[in-house]
Amino acid sequence: MARIGILGGSFNPPHLAHLVCASQAAAQLGLDRVLLTPVAAPPHKQSEQDPGPVVRLELCRLAIEGDDRLGVCDLEVLRGGPSYTVDTLRELHARTPEDHLTFIVGGDIALGLPSWHEPEAVLGLARLAVADRSGTDRQDIAGRLAQRFGAQAAAVFFDMPRLDISSSQIRRRVAQGEPIRYLVPDRVAERIARGRLYR
Repeated sequence: MARIGILGGSFNPPHLAHLVCASQAAAQLGLDRVLLTPVAAPPHKQSEQDPGPVVRLELCRLAIEGDDRLGVCDLEVLRGGPSYTVDTLRELHARTPEDHLTFIVGGDIALGLPSWHEPEAVLGLARLAVADRSGTDRQDIAGRLAQRFGAQAAAVFFDMPRLDISSSQIRRRVAQGEPIRYLVPDRVAERIARGRLYR
């Protein structure tokens, strides 16, 4: 039995805030491993300047090199098309039913849970873990989820240092010829430069 965290996203590209979030979740929640899980095609937003899911998957693998607590899940990329969390959790559960799954989100994403595809099934398959950044109101999030889902929505919270880094910011900096070192892992920066991504 393993305690596995799932951190989903576009990762276009993956940056240091993603890795800090995954690392803090592993340390504070007692997870054996956290898997970065890039989507193939986000169901709710159109990715701009997307080099494609296969390249984003490669960038995730480069980003986690050297950290045994982190891994990459390729299920959504291999499945293709719009990605729903519940489908990924079901497949992971079917593969290793003895593992305990934790789905990691930010506070704003947690508040949007009622609008997800099959949110009750998501909560039945995985524990919900919420990254607590400054400005996150734990009581508000817990209360709203409990009001909608009852005891099933007992989320756990972990502290996340506030890092003002976003993938859109990285893409914009690359397009403008500005440095991105120390905002993304070195191997990711090298791959972006070598492939002339986001230019």
